[in-house]
Amino acid sequence: MTQWAAWLGRKEVREDRIDMAAIIRWCATLDRPTAADGTVPQGYHWCLGLPDAATADLGEDGHPRRDPSSSSFLPPVPLPRRMWASSKVEFLHPLRIGETVKRCSRVKAITPKQGGSGPLVFLEVEHDTITEDRIAVREVQSIVYREATPEGTPAAPPPPGPELKELDGWSATRTLIPSEPLLFRFSALTFNSHRIHYDLPYATAEEGYRGLVVHGPLIATLLLDLARRAFGEQPLSRFSFRAMSPAICGEALHLALREGEAGLELAALASDGRQVMAATATRQS
Repeated sequence: MTQWAAWLGRKEVREDRIDMAAIIRWCATLDRPTAADGTVPQGYHWCLGLPDAATADLGEDGHPRRDPSSSSFLPPVPLPRRMWASSKVEFLHPLRIGETVKRCSRVKAITPKQGGSGPLVFLEVEHDTITEDRIAVREVQSIVYREATPEGTPAAPPPPGPELKELDGWSATRTLIPSEPLLFRFSALTFNSHRIHYDLPYATAEEGYRGLVVHGPLIATLLLDLARRAFGEQPLSRFSFRAMSPAICGEALHLALREGEAGLELAALASDGRQVMAATATRQS
């Protein structure tokens, strides 16, 4: 922990504006209508206050290069692979089209661990999306850094098994096939240049995936949209998700929702029934 002490508590503030044209593009990407009341879809905060590293400052994987001598907000963890592992989101007030927002970020925790595949570093970052001097969305995001995939490692995830036919026990479901254009559009909306989402030779040869990887936040966004389809606009006050396994572009993705004892339970399942994301949520009162 000593090597990361200087980054604990480090803060960054970015300003942005919610533009109607951008909301229309977000909704078009998700095949959904814009809200009639002028509110912003839940999940759109992932498009606001984004890092804007120059193309020349990107690393081999497409993420901003981690340089120990730079003034980067995030610590220069030397492990080469990075993924968004989970998030806990509170929707406190609806965002509205035309508002100016601030995204205030803080490094909350840095935790080295030893995993089965080698060393890991978990980074927790708290993001407050603020408008009119009040917090509209608060999120604690967990990012995990790990070693490169060793040569000869079987592709992840394994080849799909028997096709999932039904989703029994869920009250709302949706099945779609994430396509290359969908991944491209989501990458553009979130200014995400990680090559696993668009560069097939890199994703398979360098990072050991079986195909292009569907963004974790895209899957989370699709689960939020499933809740909207079931309950209407601005349906949730809390939403937490955890990535469990990669979803692969071009393969069926099954989204599911049901009422549980402690609130809503949501899931994203691969074509063979493998769970790729688990989520819980609380409905607005």
